Amino acid sequence: MSCESLYPFVAIVGQEKMKRALIFNIINPTLSGVLIRGEKGTGKSTAVRALAHILPKIEVVKDCPFNLPDGDPQGVCADCPRTECSREVMGGIKPEKVWREIRVVELPVGATEDRVVGTLDLEYALKKGEKRIEPGLLASAHRGILYVDEVNLLDDHVVDVLLDSAAMGVNTIEREGISFSHPARFTLVGTMNPEEGELRPQLLDRFGLCVHVEGLKEAESRVTVMERRIAFDEDPESFCKAWEEESKALVERIERARKLYPEVIVPRNLLFDIASFCLDVGVDGHRADIIMLKTAKTIAAFEGRMEVLPKDIEEAAELVLPHRIRKQPFIDVVEDIRVIKPA
Repeated sequence: MSCESLYPFVAIVGQEKMKRALIFNIINPTLSGVLIRGEKGTGKSTAVRALAHILPKIEVVKDCPFNLPDGDPQGVCADCPRTECSREVMGGIKPEKVWREIRVVELPVGATEDRVVGTLDLEYALKKGEKRIEPGLLASAHRGILYVDEVNLLDDHVVDVLLDSAAMGVNTIEREGISFSHPARFTLVGTMNPEEGELRPQLLDRFGLCVHVEGLKEAESRVTVMERRIAFDEDPESFCKAWEEESKALVERIERARKLYPEVIVPRNLLFDIASFCLDVGVDGHRADIIMLKTAKTIAAFEGRMEVLPKDIEEAAELVLPHRIRKQPFIDVVEDIRVIKPA
């Protein structure tokens, strides 16, 4: 793990709820991402890039626009814009593979649906007289992290596409009579400042977890932030080395949790606790129940346990429910609401 001037994830002061929510989504991508709400300058983008940097490298086909781990002759490679590679794969030749870091793909606010989803390569069609797909940002984000700053300022239909792909793990491009699908399994991280506008409730509900961040309130913590940042700016390499062991320990813990997650069990009485939480706050549908169950299992796995405990359900509720609570007219819901355990 080379430093490359990236501030270490484990050196970030405070913001524990945000850091844990990001880690949970890395362990279990089926949590459907995390929405980080709150002030600018609180370490949101730093945390996302730093976490991706310390994670183990992944093996991919060299220069593959879809980040595939191996040749896939059943659909994707046949329409790949890298014709040389696709011919090799379709001909039974194993493509060259390389190891690289997990990629953080940033989505610009002004991104169009074609840029996100992908489109028809018109230049190739005019030159060759053949139709070929031009992959979008969702292809680049496969097996990585898709970071959307100011997600509330994106067009609603673009957000819909992002959330659909995050939930299903597949992106479909339909242009000029062509229908083409490719894997799009990524960790979705959205940030927003509520003062600049809200997301529609239907879109809020599609984000698995949500956390509220704000500047640290204790003088001691703020001084620690300044001291660490100055130390990093003056000598990034030495600063990263000082945190290298902690970073490795976190990566190992994440890897253990990934392996342990399928074995984690949830006592049936705790399923009733999850249902009671959701009924008490009046959430719509059943998505919250399912995400809470998955989050509680992920928390238990991260803590190295094979059984979910009541405290895991409570932490999951704090991450899953606040942005799904039905707001009544003239009533403000506190951003960092702590959900009270049902009786």
